[in-house]
Amino acid sequence: MCSAPNRHDEPALNSWLGMTVNAADHHSKYLAKAVAALTPEGRKRVDELLDQLAVAGRSHEWVVRFAMAREAEADTGQTNASTGEEPGERLTEKELDIVTTGFMTIRDQEPLDDVADWANAVLALLADERA
Repeated sequence: MCSAPNRHDEPALNSWLGMTVNAADHHSKYLAKAVAALTPEGRKRVDELLDQLAVAGRSHEWVVRFAMAREAEADTGQTNASTGEEPGERLTEKELDIVTTGFMTIRDQEPLDDVADWANAVLALLADERA
C-alpha cells in the first residue's frame, strides 16, 4: 500500500484521496482557508517574508505587486481584499521560477505550521499560473 503524500502537498493529497475538483477554484478556496487560519504570529511572519520578497524582487514590478497582493490578503484575512488584476497572471516564466522557489523554501523550512500551509496554498496558485 502506498503512503499518503506530504501534509504540505494538498493537491497531491486530494488526488490520493480520490477527490476531483476544478483546480483553480479549489486552490483559491485553499488559499482563502489558509489565509483565514493565520494566527497573529503567522500574519506577522507572513508580512516579514513578503517584505523580503518585495525587496528581493524590487527590479521586477510584478513580483513586487504579487508580494503586495499576498500581504493585503494576510493583513485583512481575506483573499478578496485585492482589486483589479491578479499580479500572478503577469509574472514571466523567470519570475514564476523565482517566486516558486521562494515559496517552496518557506513551505519546507518554516517552523510555523500556519505559515507553511499558507505558502503551500500560494504554491498551488502559482502552479495554476503555469497551466
